[in-house]
Amino acid sequence: MEQSIKNIINGDRVLWVALALLSIFSFLPVFSASSNLAYVVGQGTPWSHLFKHFIVIVFGFVLMIVTHRVPYRYFKGISILALPLIIFLLIYTASQGNLIDGANANRWIKIPFVGFSFQTSNLASIVLLIYVAHLISKGSPKIFKFKSSIIPLWLPVFTVILLILPANFSSAALLFLTILILIFLGGYPIKYLVSMFAVGLVLSAIFVLTAKSYPEIFPNRVDTWINRIENFGISGENDGNYQIERAKTAIVTGGLVGLGAGKSVMKNFLPQSSSDFIYAIIVEEFGLIGGTALILLYLIVLFRIIVIANKANTVFGKLLVLGLGFPVIIQAFVNMGVALQVMPVTGQTLPLISSGGTAAWMTCIAFGIILSVSSTPNEESFEQDKDNKDNPISILSETT
Repeated sequence: MEQSIKNIINGDRVLWVALALLSIFSFLPVFSASSNLAYVVGQGTPWSHLFKHFIVIVFGFVLMIVTHRVPYRYFKGISILALPLIIFLLIYTASQGNLIDGANANRWIKIPFVGFSFQTSNLASIVLLIYVAHLISKGSPKIFKFKSSIIPLWLPVFTVILLILPANFSSAALLFLTILILIFLGGYPIKYLVSMFAVGLVLSAIFVLTAKSYPEIFPNRVDTWINRIENFGISGENDGNYQIERAKTAIVTGGLVGLGAGKSVMKNFLPQSSSDFIYAIIVEEFGLIGGTALILLYLIVLFRIIVIANKANTVFGKLLVLGLGFPVIIQAFVNMGVALQVMPVTGQTLPLISSGGTAAWMTCIAFGIILSVSSTPNEESFEQDKDNKDNPISILSETT
C-alpha cells in the first residue's frame, strides 16, 4: 500500500500532508456554513453543497497529482504559449458586461454545454507568474536593463494586471505585489522596481478617475472599493460594515474552544459564510484553538515552500516555487485579516478551505508545480549555465 502511494505521489511529503489536512478539514466548515445558502438564500441543500465541494477537492487533487508528474522545466514553454491565450480570455471576460447589484462583475466566463463558470484571472495569474519566473531566471543582461525589459517583461505584466483590475482590484493588487517580490528576488535593480511601482500607482489613479468620470464604463465598481476603504475600522452596521460586524460577533462567540462543529449561529446571518468569511465560522465553531491551529497549518505550508525553494537546483525552480507559493499564503492571511478587521473587505477566499471551483483548482495546480520542483532529483540540472552565476539567487544557493 505504501509503495503504491509512493508510485502515485512524489515530492515533499510534509507539504502533501499539510495540503491534505487543509482539504479534509474544509469539509466541516463548508458543510456547516452552506446551510446559509440552503435555508436563507434558498440555494440547494447542505448535502448538495457538501457533494459539490467534495467533487471540487477530489478533482483538484487529481490536477495536483497530474501536474506534479510533469517535469517543471516544461512549464517555461507552456507559459510562453499560454500568455497570448490568457490575454485573449481576459479581454473576452472584460467585454461581457456582467453586473451584480449594479457593479462590474466581469470575472467569469461560462464554458458552453457544461454550464460551468471559469474565473479567468486565476489562470492568468499562474501563467504570468511562471512566465516572469522563466524570464528572470534566464539571467539575460537585457532583462535587467530598464529599456530592454519594457516589452518582454513589463508589457505583459501591465497588460494582464490592467485587464484584471476593473472587476477584481484585490486580485490585481496581489498579483502585482507578488511579481514585484519575484523580480526583486531575481536581482532586478531596485531603482527600476520603484519606478514601476510608481507607474502602477499612476495607472491605478488614472483608472479610478476615469471610472468616476464615466461610471457607465465601469459601473459602480470603484465606488465599492472606495466605500470599503472609507468604512474600514468604523463600527456600526449602518456604515456598510454589516459583514465585518457579523464576522466579529462570530469570532467573539467562539471563545477558546468554540461552539462545536456545525453549531455556528452567525452562519445564518453572515453573507458569504462559506467563502469570503469562512474563517469567522471556523473560529466560532472551533474557537481560538481551532483558528490558531489553522494558522499554524498555513505556516507549515509556507515553511515547506521556503525549504523547497532553497533545495531547488535551478534558479527557475527557486523563483517558480516562491512565485506560486507566496500568493497562496498571502491570500490566506488576507482572508483571515478581513474577518479580524485587520484590513478592508477584499473578496479573497481562504485557499483549500472556502467553497468554490476555479480558485481551488488553480491553487492545486500551483502546488502541483511546486511539488514537481520538490520531486526533481538534486543531482539533475536543466538550466545551469554561466549566465545564472550572476543571479543573486544562484550566488545565495551556492553559499548555502
